[in-house]
Amino acid sequence: MAYDYDPELAPWAARLAPVDYTDPVAARAAVRAVTERRPPYRPLGAVEVSEAAAPGPDGAPPVPLRVYRPAARDARPGPGLLYLHWGGFVCGGPDALHPTCLRLADRTGAVVIAPAYRLAPEHPFPAGLEDAYAALLWTAGDADRLGVDRDRLGIGGESAGGGLAAAVALLARDRGGPPLRMQCLMWPELDDRLETVSARAFTDTPKWNRACAQASWGHYLGPRHRPGADAVPAYAAPARAADLSGLPPAYVGACEYDPGRDEALIYAHRLIQAGVRTEIGYWPGTFHASVSVADAAVSRRMLMDQTDALVRGLGGTAHRTPHADTEEGKRT
Repeated sequence: MAYDYDPELAPWAARLAPVDYTDPVAARAAVRAVTERRPPYRPLGAVEVSEAAAPGPDGAPPVPLRVYRPAARDARPGPGLLYLHWGGFVCGGPDALHPTCLRLADRTGAVVIAPAYRLAPEHPFPAGLEDAYAALLWTAGDADRLGVDRDRLGIGGESAGGGLAAAVALLARDRGGPPLRMQCLMWPELDDRLETVSARAFTDTPKWNRACAQASWGHYLGPRHRPGADAVPAYAAPARAADLSGLPPAYVGACEYDPGRDEALIYAHRLIQAGVRTEIGYWPGTFHASVSVADAAVSRRMLMDQTDALVRGLGGTAHRTPHADTEEGKRT
């Protein structure tokens, strides 16, 4: 199929081959290689980076965390953002998001917490979700030490991390957990059924296609649940949630040539219909996570849109120069 990519993105499209998620070992090696080749992000101000661990869910090990704190922030508690990494539920960790988390802390003034949740297929649903929720409980419980205002705590993530962020918001609502000021869902993985127009059509798109999504859901749901079956829980696939009322305000980002485009937009519209204040970022000519092409003007717009939404939603402080919202580098 021919795609009308943004002119600055088009030369990259053929070079950004999708990761083969059918083989988790090979997929992890590919993601590590991408991470190692990526240029570093240079913050405008100092960002303190430290390691921590949250108590794990019952019977599970502690959840490793990486904490990013803007050093120049004043002594008053400020916003906090739990941010979950991409990788199809199978790959990645804080290293994969390190430049992104530096950027978010630097640009928004938020303390950013990146958990290393357990990965499928070794640890299928609900392991990764429960780890992410445990990280949220730790963040709220340690808010004073972290310098985080408990009333300005957000959840966010990209791709699989965006889907987990949506699920954490559902869990926090249903379990009476820490109140969330907002959720930031960037090209989120939300629906195992893969029945939307975009999920059916985009079989050959860069970085992420229908086959990637199929393999990812199969690993994440594991032997207890078959993708597309009626019994898949909404906490695994938030698009299945019947009631979206009472969730925190949302920012939902979607790319035009992304199999997950429609599930993201449908979820955003359902949030609006449920009375949840929701903002949508939609960028024509883009593909899944195409912010990786840092030189493209549309990539800079995507990142500025996200930064602005987080600053508004969490009550942070934007830190920007004319070129402040370029991405950390090319994930190629």
